[in-house]
Amino acid sequence: MAKKSADSGTYRVTEIIGTSKTSWEDAAKSAVEMAAQSLHDLRIAEVTKLDMRLDDNGKVVQYRARVSLSFKYAP
Repeated sequence: MAKKSADSGTYRVTEIIGTSKTSWEDAAKSAVEMAAQSLHDLRIAEVTKLDMRLDDNGKVVQYRARVSLSFKYAP
């Protein structure tokens, strides 16, 4: 009988967006930390897109990080 690997299983990937007034790193971290409050068995977080929100004068007012997040799927 074959043993199951500790990493075997089914995973779901979802996309989330985090925001920060200070940096893209903080935006990505914020997204993952918020998701961790309701999702369990988080595995991989991949930043897929970075952008910024600007005011009318072209000043950066918000950093945004789009993150693909995988977690173990348990129906």
